Amino acid sequence: MWDILEYAAWALSALFGVLMLADLIRIDSTYDNELLISSREGEIEATAERHEI
Repeated sequence: MWDILEYAAWALSALFGVLMLADLIRIDSTYDNELLISSREGEIEATAERHEI
C-alpha cells in the first residue's frame, strides 16, 4: 500500500513539474520580459484588456 502511495506521489510531483514548465513557457512567450519584471501594478491586466500583447 505504501509503495503505491509513494509512486503516486512521485507521479503527481512529476506532473506538477511538467505543468509548471509548460506554464513558464506559455507566460514567457506571451508577455515581454520588461512587462513581467515591471513593478507597475495592473500593467499586465491593462495590456491584456487592450489586446496589445
